[in-house]
Amino acid sequence: MSKMWDGRFGKEIDKDVNDFNSSIMFDKRLYEEDIKGSLAHAAMLAAVGIISYDDSQLITDGLTAILDDLNSGKLVFDMTAEDIHMFIEAELTKRVGDAGKRLHTARSRNDQVALDMRMYVVKETNAIIEIIKSFIKTLVGIAEKNTSTLMPGYTHLQQAQPVTLAEHMLAYCAMFLRDIDRLNDSKKRTLVLPLGACALAGTTFPIDRQYVKDKLDFNEVGFNSMDCVSDRDFVIELLSNIALIMVHISRLAEEVILWASAEFKFIELDDAYATGSSIMPNKKNPDVAELARGKSGRVIGDLMGMLAVMKGIPLAYNKDMQEDKECLFDAADTVKQVVTIFGKMLETTTFSDGNMAKDAEKGFINATDCADYLVKKGLPFRTAYKIVGSIIGYCIKNGKVLTSMTLDEYKEFSEFFDKDVYDAVNLNTCLNKRTSEGAPSKVSVEKQIKTVKGKLGK
Repeated sequence: MSKMWDGRFGKEIDKDVNDFNSSIMFDKRLYEEDIKGSLAHAAMLAAVGIISYDDSQLITDGLTAILDDLNSGKLVFDMTAEDIHMFIEAELTKRVGDAGKRLHTARSRNDQVALDMRMYVVKETNAIIEIIKSFIKTLVGIAEKNTSTLMPGYTHLQQAQPVTLAEHMLAYCAMFLRDIDRLNDSKKRTLVLPLGACALAGTTFPIDRQYVKDKLDFNEVGFNSMDCVSDRDFVIELLSNIALIMVHISRLAEEVILWASAEFKFIELDDAYATGSSIMPNKKNPDVAELARGKSGRVIGDLMGMLAVMKGIPLAYNKDMQEDKECLFDAADTVKQVVTIFGKMLETTTFSDGNMAKDAEKGFINATDCADYLVKKGLPFRTAYKIVGSIIGYCIKNGKVLTSMTLDEYKEFSEFFDKDVYDAVNLNTCLNKRTSEGAPSKVSVEKQIKTVKGKLGK
């Protein structure tokens, strides 16, 4: 395919350079955005009298047919084209003649690709939001079934205090809800129209950028033409949001891996979402969770790559910015795949409430409640804290837990202990007395579930 800029050059571009320069192998996925942007541009050109309505109609009909043919597979991409923009323009000109050549009036590929990328980022953002909402619903479903399922809560990966499985799942709901907030917020900065900035310095034609903004449902028009074509901060922002989503997924994946181990035995993964070993017939490996954890590193790499691309680019457009696409495409594809399959894995996972409760009994996670018991009897907290610490040391030495201590043993440490200490250190009591907002008691957890559902719009 001949180049649109051939007139300036005296010889054909080297084949290797052409392959190196070409982007159609990956930017072809922008064809819908490119055509929609061109339809709006053609309508504006006619509305302000830069091209005739007849030419605008020919362009519109031609672009619509190209879109239909690409969607149906009737038209295939010409991989010798420089990029998707030149492919579509060449195909349009082939179909409608000189009218197609008028489409690029008052437009550069610089503002054209910036528009395509902004439209694509918004489309991907919306798709990711819907997938995360579905994932949160899965977490809420687990929470609703486990509002009383006792398990140890951890700090430093050491057993700390009693919580419920519901509380644990709802903690991730809170994270992913913030991810949705960030994604929605970033759309405001993405829906800024770059078209009309042209190469970098606008145009002498009497274009109407507000017309195009309204046609494409953008929020505002970019007020500086150089900025419109020279930054990809909106891509970086989405990559940052995706990286954070993947970090949250990776944290949950790490817990799934631990919980599925023989040492924890908190969960049993469904056979459809686990794999075996090529040599050890006893193995059931949590590969889905491991891959999710691993792919988070890849997505973080996409973000770092894009930051590195942009960090040293002078104004305005530079070819370096072509590197924005593969980073974006990879990260968006990855997060959608990972969140979807991870949700399906969790939906089919069996949670062992018996093993969770049994494990909680061994970790002295009622120690704080024992100290609070003494405080309510009149002791200063630090005094109570020291007494309970001594009790824990005694229990470890003698193979006991707080619930198996005799009252006489308790009284050796403090006369403030009485029969009611057993109710105070009972794990279910410890749990259900935690009624403060956001705590793991059944009452509090049920409120949290309502909060999450409300935020999801249910």
